[in-house]
Amino acid sequence: MVPKRLFFTKGVGKHKERLTSFELALRDAGIAAQNLVRVSSIFPPQAKLIPRKEGLTYLSPGEVVFAVVAENSTREPHRLVASSIGVAIPTDRNMYGYLSEHHSFGETEEQAGEYAEELAAEMLATTLDVDFDPDKSWDEKKEIYRISNKIVRTANVTQSAIGDKRGLWTTVIAAAILIFE
Repeated sequence: MVPKRLFFTKGVGKHKERLTSFELALRDAGIAAQNLVRVSSIFPPQAKLIPRKEGLTYLSPGEVVFAVVAENSTREPHRLVASSIGVAIPTDRNMYGYLSEHHSFGETEEQAGEYAEELAAEMLATTLDVDFDPDKSWDEKKEIYRISNKIVRTANVTQSAIGDKRGLWTTVIAAAILIFE
């Protein structure tokens, strides 16, 4: 059971009930009709990252789907929430990569996304024995990873939202959906 494909998706939902706001975020992400099983964060060897639109065509209602999911909620008016999935894919496609989940308050979509991407890249770099200084900036580390020729790609999918001004629950999700076909 090794996934052959993955796709990223994200969504936001608002409702007076927390569970319903989560459901609406899943609907926005296009994955509400599936039974999600949360898994940890390995990007499988030789897996292909595909566009969301293509990935959704592989899903059926009621299907059990494995996913790496980040979620966050608030009902505090005007509070900034974010959820992000980062990925780091090794140059050697026979090697596994990493996915990371991050959820935060007060970070912009860009900040949360870069943080999740950096987490995944650091996990992969330590596995590949890439020498780096963890105190360096993300831009400096990206350059080291690029020069090492061991990490081919990093990316993220991030959803942020501002808490509803009337105090409704606001939920954000970001997910990597694993496809076995």
